[in-house]
Amino acid sequence: MKILHIVPCYKPAYRYGGPIQSVSKLCELLTEKGTYLQVLTTTGNGPDELDVETEKEIIVDGVPVIYFKRYTKNNTFISPDLWRYLYRHVNEYDIVHIHTWWNILVLVSAMICYLKGVKVIISPRGMLCDYVFNGNNRFIKKCIHVLMGKSLLKRSRFHATALMEYDECQQRIPGWEGFIVPNILPLTGPPVQKKQNDVFTIVFLSRIDPKKGLEFVFEAMARLRVDVRLKIFGTGSPVYIDELKTLAKDLKIEGKIAWMNWQSSETKFQQLMEADLCVLASYNENFGNVIAESLYMGTPVLITDMVGLSSFVKANDLGWVVPLDINIITNTILQATLDNEKRERINKTARQIIEDNFAQELLINEYIRQYRLLLSNQ
Repeated sequence: MKILHIVPCYKPAYRYGGPIQSVSKLCELLTEKGTYLQVLTTTGNGPDELDVETEKEIIVDGVPVIYFKRYTKNNTFISPDLWRYLYRHVNEYDIVHIHTWWNILVLVSAMICYLKGVKVIISPRGMLCDYVFNGNNRFIKKCIHVLMGKSLLKRSRFHATALMEYDECQQRIPGWEGFIVPNILPLTGPPVQKKQNDVFTIVFLSRIDPKKGLEFVFEAMARLRVDVRLKIFGTGSPVYIDELKTLAKDLKIEGKIAWMNWQSSETKFQQLMEADLCVLASYNENFGNVIAESLYMGTPVLITDMVGLSSFVKANDLGWVVPLDINIITNTILQATLDNEKRERINKTARQIIEDNFAQELLINEYIRQYRLLLSNQ
């Protein structure tokens, strides 16, 4: 079985957040299992380019990767060199697994796969939800969807990371065949050893983006009558970050917020463990890697019902799931500060629950099973 993965960006472009971690971990474990695979990607790294050799196979943590020059400095990831290579070599593979949607790189790649008659799996990575579909450039997206996108998607099989994303894909294209397998996460944190904080500490560890709903958290903090502190770890648009800092100043909570640098995989688990609560008030999140990582470190979570892992958190009572409502978020943060018993229970039990449900061996075997099912479906 030969599998080709196409992804706009890859290690070490960590600024793109969770997808970099989950896609690379999938490829690493497939390689360890003896699966023949190749990754095609670009040099994209935000406004910059990765300092890597292009159009030559490089082994990245055991995975053969070919980087191609990105000709645009934005999220279109245009790379004619990658498309040319794909057109010449795609029939050497049994399956092409494309990650994300909408950017020109993957749209053209999907078209090439269709023209060459190759079996395709598409992981939308949240790109087909209403929030994204009807967000920025919605007219362009709808035109693309009608003219070519829907047809290309229907000819593929989709991979969703959670039930919520599966339902979104089914609603976008009724009858579209797909499957659910969670992200595989590199859970490498130290033993859970929780310490008492002088002030109730909330952590946000993700890309700083309007999608993440930090404004709701700020507004809630301004209404609270208990002392809390918010640590923000992440990168994002300097313009948007300045807007958030202005909002914090206007709400008179700037002294309660610490803006921190993005954390490496080696240090982020420590930061998650040291917090009392991890928050992700997203408008939409197809999975939410940081939620599983936080729980792995014994830290309860407060998330919206638009986060892919919300049903898992609710079913296992590992935190608080709320709608995007400032009053409810405010009251729930207050409840979290008061419910010592629930927090302590999660401190002690969450890691084992995460290990039982997101064991790497279990998940990688399911990915391989799904690949084989697609191959057997002639």
